[in-house]
Amino acid sequence: MAIEDMDAEGLGKKQDVADTSGNADKARTTGSADTTNQTDTTNQADTQAGHGEAPAWETHRSGSVLMRGAMIPQHSADRNLLSADHGDDGDDGHGDGAGGQGTNDAPANGKGRAGLRDPAWRHGDPWRVLRIQSEFVEGFDALAGLGRALSVFGSARVRPDEPEYHAAVRMGEAAARAGITVITGGGPGIMEAANRGAAEQGGTSVGLGIELPHEEGLNQWVNLGMNFRYFFVRKMMFVKYSSAVIICPGGFGTLDEMFEILTLVQTNKTSPKPVVLYDSAYWKGLFAWLSGTVRERGLIAQADIDRIHFVDDPDEAVRVAIEGMVK
Repeated sequence: MAIEDMDAEGLGKKQDVADTSGNADKARTTGSADTTNQTDTTNQADTQAGHGEAPAWETHRSGSVLMRGAMIPQHSADRNLLSADHGDDGDDGHGDGAGGQGTNDAPANGKGRAGLRDPAWRHGDPWRVLRIQSEFVEGFDALAGLGRALSVFGSARVRPDEPEYHAAVRMGEAAARAGITVITGGGPGIMEAANRGAAEQGGTSVGLGIELPHEEGLNQWVNLGMNFRYFFVRKMMFVKYSSAVIICPGGFGTLDEMFEILTLVQTNKTSPKPVVLYDSAYWKGLFAWLSGTVRERGLIAQADIDRIHFVDDPDEAVRVAIEGMVK
């Protein structure tokens, strides 16, 4: 073969190789474009179908545990504890899911919340005692250094545009200016207002909340807060660390706190502390009945009523409460 022929043949092979490489590059480019288009199409389809978006789950916290959706218990820890047969499966605030069987034992299939294992020892009273003990320890540890403190009780249903809300804000402000810690149940309404007043004045604003399956957490004005599993532990903290109490208009929860404080003071189960009722018109009917029907029957003494202070001014309520604190 002549040299010219060999060169021509070599050039032809090189051209073939170049063409092949070019086709391969084109194929790769086309493939990449196809892949990109496919990915975009897939992402668009996912977006249209709602994939990748966080589900609108309700959130519940129990201590350090976070639960959402089907993991949220149906009943509170107190209900489980007070159940005669301990029938609700788990009293730790994150029990009753899919496994409640109405017995003190774990479900027969060993499954609890949303199919999780639910060992029987979690439902015994000895384990409950340890949980209760841990709440007392945490509460004492967190609140021991509060100093003089004023507890403000009242309805969670009071709106920010209502007079009672503004009055509770003034109470929190006055207490903080006097160097007094403000303690509330940490919820909305009157509690939020008192916490807000204290926080805005740079004071210590304490919220002692309670874990309930479908309730919000502590309000945003709390700067020292705890959420309790058990009502009675929470109540213990209120009584132990409150030097005085102001009761604002409220419902069953407020009445419960008020009568418990009055009973403990009456029976000398706690140190003497002033109990101030704000908005005398709101309380008039209840205490007319107590002073009349109940006292006339000899079921309470006049001294039990005389220890209560009725006021209609927020600043006066705080002044009376502070003046009555044990030094």
